Amino acid sequence: MKKAKHHWFLYPFLVWYGWLRIKMHFHKIRMIGEFEKKDRPVLLIANHFSWWDGFFISSFNQQITGKRFHIMMEEKQLSENSFLNYGGVYSIRKNSKDVVESLQYTVELLQKPENMVALFPQGEFESKYQHPLHFEKGVDWILKKIPDEVQLLFMANQVEYFDSVKPLLFMHFEEYEYDGKKIEEITKDYNRFYERCFRKNLTLKNH
Repeated sequence: MKKAKHHWFLYPFLVWYGWLRIKMHFHKIRMIGEFEKKDRPVLLIANHFSWWDGFFISSFNQQITGKRFHIMMEEKQLSENSFLNYGGVYSIRKNSKDVVESLQYTVELLQKPENMVALFPQGEFESKYQHPLHFEKGVDWILKKIPDEVQLLFMANQVEYFDSVKPLLFMHFEEYEYDGKKIEEITKDYNRFYERCFRKNLTLKNH
């Protein structure tokens, strides 16, 4: 597997570049939720529907959580975009014996309070209309291994157009108490959160 790197120049440049691209391509960006900063690592679980997703979360991390950004990506995709490795991206090779190495690396990252790790529990791109979302087994493995003091965040990134040529980006997030819960319950709770976010968009379209 390829572990994450944070190049002194490329890491801040990629964060800046991602935010610039988002500002150029989206009419409005709304980050909706509450987060209490603590001296704890952050695990963020988000839906995965577009090429933009990593940039969404990187920008969110810069503005809201302020942690050292890490995100898991399929090894083939990372090999095709190897420069992303210098911006906090690390690899996983699905359906191989190397999967455990990537999952264990995730757990190690989440033992340091300065880190934030983003996971896409679906494991692959799916339509933004896909519902309910499913969680792959790796998420369960990680949650059973990480320490209790990790802050777990749910995120739902959703795009709407309404009356604009450019889309509006709604980045919903909320902290979630996961301790002692089974993956089936966590999956259901995430899907309930996801539904609430869709309904909330209707009231936010003119703001």
